[in-house]
Parts: sequence; C-alpha cells; structure tokens
Amino acid sequence: MSVYIIAEIGQAHDGSLGSAHAYIDAVAHAKVDAVKFQTHIAHAESTRHEQFRVKVFPQDVTRYDYWKRMEFTFQQWSDLAAHAQDVGLEFLSTPFSIEAVELLQMLDVPAFKIGSGDVSNFELIDEIIATKKPILLSSGMSSYDELDDTVGRITTAGNKLSLFQCTTSYPCDANDIGYNVLAELKQRYKCPVGLSDHSGTIFPSIAAVALGAELIEVHSVFSKQSFGPDTKSSLDMTELKQLVDGVRFVERGLANSINKNKAAEERKATKELFSRSAFYTKDMKAGSVFSKDSFALKKPGGGMDVSHAKQLVGKTLKDDRNFDDFVSVEDFL
Repeated sequence: MSVYIIAEIGQAHDGSLGSAHAYIDAVAHAKVDAVKFQTHIAHAESTRHEQFRVKVFPQDVTRYDYWKRMEFTFQQWSDLAAHAQDVGLEFLSTPFSIEAVELLQMLDVPAFKIGSGDVSNFELIDEIIATKKPILLSSGMSSYDELDDTVGRITTAGNKLSLFQCTTSYPCDANDIGYNVLAELKQRYKCPVGLSDHSGTIFPSIAAVALGAELIEVHSVFSKQSFGPDTKSSLDMTELKQLVDGVRFVERGLANSINKNKAAEERKATKELFSRSAFYTKDMKAGSVFSKDSFALKKPGGGMDVSHAKQLVGKTLKDDRNFDDFVSVEDFL
C-alpha cells in the first residue's frame, strides 16, 4: 500500500475562502492523497482572554478574534470538501471543539485528525471515537504515559488508529525530528505510524518513509514569503511536488528486493564495459619475453585479468603482437 501523503493547509488561507479553494487545486497538482484544514469555531474553543504568544496579526486583538476570522460556514466547508473530492483528494480537517466534530461528521469526512494539543482532551476524543471513524493522532508534546492512556481509549473502542511522530517546533530543527520514535511507536502500539513534519524541508519525510513511515503530513503554502504562522515550517508547492515524487521513488525501491548475484549476472555486459583487461603496452616480436612492463590494465574488460597476466611473465611470444592488442594465453609458446 502506498504511503499516504497529507498536505496540511491549516490557516494558510488566512480566512479567505477563495484561497482555501485555490490551495485544494494546488496540492492536487502535487499529487498528494489528502488535503487537510483545521476547523475552528471561535465561541466553542476560545474566549476573549486567549492572547497571542507572539502577536503577528495586527487586525486581531486576541486569538479569539483570529479564530473567528478563520471560520467558514457549514456550506462553505461542504463546498471545500466537494471540491477536494472533484480533484481526487480526500478531505480532512482537524476539529478543535465538539461542535467542529459535529460539523465534520455531517460532511462525512473519512477520518478525524487529532492535533498534538488535544491528546489528553478526552471530551473531544470521546466525541470523535463515537463517530467510529479512523483516527489520526499526532504525538507532539506527549509522553508515553499520556499516549498510553489515549491510544488505549481509542483502540479499546475499536476505532482504527494511526500515530504521527510530531515535534511541536516551528520550524523543527534536524536534531529534533525524532526518527527513532517511528519504530518505538510502531513497536509499542502495533499500528501504522507516520511523520508530521514541521521542518520546512522535504528531507525528513523522505527519510521517514525509508525508515518505515506509512503516512506523511506536511504544512503547505503558496510561497514562503506568505504572511502566516506556519510559513517557515511549510513546503511551497514546488517542494511539495518534489516531496511526493521523492516518496514515490523511495517506496518503489523499498517494494523491490534485489538479488545481488542475479543483478550482477544481468549486468555482465555493463561490467565488461567498465572493467579492465590486460593489453600490450608496446609492439612485440615473436620470441620476445613477456615482462611486467609488457602489459597494462585498460578498458574494456572481457579479456585477461591481472592475476592471469602476471602468471605469463617470463613466457615467450610465439607470434608478433601489437600495442593495445588484448593479451591472450594463446600468444605464448
């Protein structure tokens, strides 16, 4: 089964419905499997007391104002989901409130994504569990004790589960990717694992696939010059296409084992072309004594190798031989 690649739009649309639709077309062109948004309903998840950690939006006094600006109506979400389906993408969105879960359930999303900040939000998780839909769970900021509780809750209920290794740093440094956690999660929880990457590069995702990741999630933006909270940790559309191509290339290789002996046999002609044979270094007359200076190893192969040529040193030529002729055992008395 192919690696499942999710293009995370998040808030990159900055509250513009037109931009949200444009992102769907752009990531479809990159040939990802799914496009993912975040469903924020301001009054259900925030208050006027929620402040920005770093204030980047001059038009928004509080985070509540920002979440309000990120809202779409049910019909608008429905149109986005239909658009995704029309261009061959699965439509996903992370809910940040029970009302958001209810909205997405009405859209009949194929699965629910739970963000790193809600790993222990059991009220929200139980609401998602009740949908019986598959769950994609990010593990950023969570200890194994916390994950044990949440994973146990989900699997006991019978929902299908996939886990993402995720480091909640924006952008994420190479030292903090946590490739080792992929195997740890798979061993501990016996479920599909993936990488939710915030490095802003294509490299961690490709490496993760080589290490066994079955899902990849990356933030995506039109340009790294765009204004927004996730720009530095996102891929632009050219990079997203490179990532998809790279993952597909790597997974094809992983799916095909190589028999080293068979591969060598199949490339015998190529090996002959690139290897070397013993050739005469000068014109030599019949009766001359063959010495170590009489031959050199040059391309192509297919003739006498060096060990056999050395065994002829001291022997006498029975015929004239010319510079750059192959050395052959039949040349000697």
